[in-house]
Amino acid sequence: MTTSRRLSVMMIAMTVLVLTGGAVGAVALSHTAAVSNRLADRISPARTAVSRLETGLLEQVAAVRGYVITGDPVLLGPYENGVAAERVTARRARELLADEPAARRELDAALGLADRWRADFPTRLIAARRGGASPVDLAPIVQRGRLAFDAAQAALKSLEGRLDREQAAGRADLDRARAVRDVLFVAILATLLLSSIVISVLVRLTVLRPLGRLGASVRQVAGGDFEHRLTPEGPADIARLTADVETMRQRVVDALKTSRRHRDALEQQADELRRSNEDLEQFAYVASHDLQEPLRKVASFCQMLHRRYADQLDDRARQYIGYAVDGATRMQSLINDLLAFSRIGRVYGDDREVDLAEVLAQAESNLSGPIADAGAQVVADPLPVVNGDPTLLTMLWQNLLGNAVKFRSPDRAPRIRVEATEEADGWSFAVADNGIGIEPRYADKIFLIFQRLHPRGSYDGTGIGLAICKKIVEYHGGTLRLDDGYAEGARFVFTLPKPAAVAVPEQAGERTPVAPA
Repeated sequence: MTTSRRLSVMMIAMTVLVLTGGAVGAVALSHTAAVSNRLADRISPARTAVSRLETGLLEQVAAVRGYVITGDPVLLGPYENGVAAERVTARRARELLADEPAARRELDAALGLADRWRADFPTRLIAARRGGASPVDLAPIVQRGRLAFDAAQAALKSLEGRLDREQAAGRADLDRARAVRDVLFVAILATLLLSSIVISVLVRLTVLRPLGRLGASVRQVAGGDFEHRLTPEGPADIARLTADVETMRQRVVDALKTSRRHRDALEQQADELRRSNEDLEQFAYVASHDLQEPLRKVASFCQMLHRRYADQLDDRARQYIGYAVDGATRMQSLINDLLAFSRIGRVYGDDREVDLAEVLAQAESNLSGPIADAGAQVVADPLPVVNGDPTLLTMLWQNLLGNAVKFRSPDRAPRIRVEATEEADGWSFAVADNGIGIEPRYADKIFLIFQRLHPRGSYDGTGIGLAICKKIVEYHGGTLRLDDGYAEGARFVFTLPKPAAVAVPEQAGERTPVAPA
């Protein structure tokens, strides 16, 4: 038998005992409550009511005798009040003795005698005295009325005796019921205590001891002894649990071996990645020096050829030489831009607090020539301090401002607006211009490397500027997008996270626009 089945049998037996004891105790409590309620709610109040009836009759006799003797009508007030009170008390007594037929019959008989006494004597005496009869003339009637009153009083006393006996019997029954109840409760508590002791011993022998051995083995394995095997023992369910833990231990051992193999593979891949990065750095050096050197020679010799032999060449030859120089120059620009793109996040890493107002001013200074030639105005909100690389952030502003100046409208001077908005988790920036704008369908294409929306002859550049901006923003933990709802030109929106302690430089209003030269 498994431990769970044994425990189930014990719990069922205890449940049966508890339910049986509870049922017997409920019966005992119900009987005790019934006896107590009968005494408190019916017998005792009925006994009190009967005593009041007897007292009322005595008051009525005294009032009638006083009136017969004195003839004072005032003495009839207590008699009439007594009769009214007797009717109320009698009605209450009948209600209380509704479930006591014998006592109810005695009550009705006593009340009948009292009613006949009032009808035969007090009523006649009061009428005769009002008619002028003297107390001496009424004495015989008073004497006969006394006999009738004594009969009614005796009936009430007999009823009081019956109710007293009922009270005594009820109290004795109540005492017996309470004694039985107490014995039952003690027996139930003793049974529960004994059952708890038996169950605790059985649980200790059949559950806790095998589980203790299992726990010791598990702690040994958890301490690093993964080769320690767990042997199933004890009841069937504990043995199954031990076998399951052993299976888990074996899986952990297998997973650990697999993890070690993967770790070795990751370390090997990390070594290969480091070597690849070193090769990439070497390639960058070669691309920036060795690959550009032949391009410079091609451009230089083509220009020299043009200068020395220009008068001996026809127009087509001079055109071909221009094509060669332009191709070499564009190749150099492509290589430089590609190197700048590849170095973001690898070469640049001077992360610190950067005042964006200062790097924006540096970007404007770098573009002072194109800004002055285009007659552009740059207006900026007060800019915050963020964490980042100052060189990359300067490059970001320079590319965004440069594009705004480059792709200006031919019929109006460029006006560039730089906005900054504080948000819950960072800062949101926008660079808006009044240039030729970008169609919303190209909102994703413009951020791809070497993607151009215009023919090469229309605007200079390699088509990598916005790709560099996007990579810089993402390197700093933000996002960059085109505001496709802006119709007055182009508007780029990017976000940057807040530093640990944000400090906004004191700036009085907006920065002074850069006037064209």
